[in-house]
Amino acid sequence: MNIKQIENILLVGGIEPNEAKIEAKMLVKHFAGLSDIDLMLKDEFEMNTKLLEAAQLRAAKRVPIQHIIGTAYFMGEDFIVNETVLIPRDETELLVRKTVEIIERKRTNLPSLHPSNTLVLDIGTGSGCIACMVAKLSSVQVIGLDISTDALRVALENATKLNLNNKAIFRKSDVFSNVREGEKFDVIVSNPPYIPPSEKAAIQKEVSFDPKLALYTTDEEGIEFYKKITEGAPKVLNNGGYLIFELGIGQAQKVHELMDLNGFVDIEIQKDLAGIERVISGRLAVVD
Repeated sequence: MNIKQIENILLVGGIEPNEAKIEAKMLVKHFAGLSDIDLMLKDEFEMNTKLLEAAQLRAAKRVPIQHIIGTAYFMGEDFIVNETVLIPRDETELLVRKTVEIIERKRTNLPSLHPSNTLVLDIGTGSGCIACMVAKLSSVQVIGLDISTDALRVALENATKLNLNNKAIFRKSDVFSNVREGEKFDVIVSNPPYIPPSEKAAIQKEVSFDPKLALYTTDEEGIEFYKKITEGAPKVLNNGGYLIFELGIGQAQKVHELMDLNGFVDIEIQKDLAGIERVISGRLAVVD
């Protein structure tokens, strides 16, 4: 048995050639327990029923490779994922890096601001990938909120795996419902659901395996959660605190208007490598 056979199974199932090559390697490494060096040195390996079944499942059902192997690679780390959480996407790295940049900017402008005193709120934390990477890259404490108990279990597993238990902590909450009275944050970050119901039928097959709560809004503009978070943010942000979102395609202007209406200034929009407006950030105007 060889890696080319696994790749061919994926190709027959309609997986794009470049993806098939990468995914065949991922499957062989996971199910045959081989390293990159092993794959370079060996052309053949023993017949593996689990590996064959996994390749056939990926090809026939288009189950995401991350669900099959149980992990997703994001910003240099392997995050535990399953059907209860959104699989981390490459574009979300832009959101994390913008958040870390803003945290560092605040510390530069306010030298007395110590990382341990900086609180970040991650709304809709899912796997905890945003909360964990912000905590790891900036040394701040991040509280991740999610309405799903199952998602929070995954997030906690990931924080434990990365040794971030005291820096990335998690709480069950429907948006701001379980933010405690008097609790204030320096930064709120979110990759909220933004796909409107009308787009469900056209969604990529692999994406359909993600939890519906993490994908879809109930409104046809896809801005339901941007609106809820933006309107509630001023009540829990410190003066001069920041709000940062990942954006769906074509939603930048609508979210910009929402932030402007709710007292945010210095609003910036950042494009991803494909030229899509992907991240928006704004600072809550200081009130004397």
